[in-house]
Amino acid sequence: MIVLMAGLPGTGKSALARALASRLGGSVLDKDQIRLALFSPAGVEYSTAQDDFVMQVMLEAAAWILRKDPARVVILDGRTFSRTYQIDRVLDAAAKLRQPWRILECVCAEETARSRIQSQSQAGEHLAANRSVELYLEVKAHFQLIVHTKTVVDTDSPLAECVNQALNALV
Repeated sequence: MIVLMAGLPGTGKSALARALASRLGGSVLDKDQIRLALFSPAGVEYSTAQDDFVMQVMLEAAAWILRKDPARVVILDGRTFSRTYQIDRVLDAAAKLRQPWRILECVCAEETARSRIQSQSQAGEHLAANRSVELYLEVKAHFQLIVHTKTVVDTDSPLAECVNQALNALV
């Protein structure tokens, strides 16, 4: 199965993805980690073109993993999936692999997202150098409604509750 972690920056996608992978024995493919593995620090750019390229690499990695172990859960993290074409690319890849897919859209109060972003920025905990409250606001202003079947997870709830809700959505 391929799981898309959708939602604005700071909504808890990565925390939920890691917790799910731990519970399921799944694989998390993180766009920010893969970008840093592919490009030197000087070559990192936060453009749509580079994001799309890294996502293509993630889809190739997912295909490899799922060909070896079709029962594995592959979780795609690090992208907001704020544009319809971004989701459609993943769903097309899942169809070619004959794999089911699920979309988990993480949401939380704006105050919570801002606090998480600022806290992680101050602590140097996030890999993406462009992650900021300004980015959150920009993505929010242009976020396209997800029209596909999805499960909305309110990450203002305790992580254990979010994990249980997500696990129920994956069955």
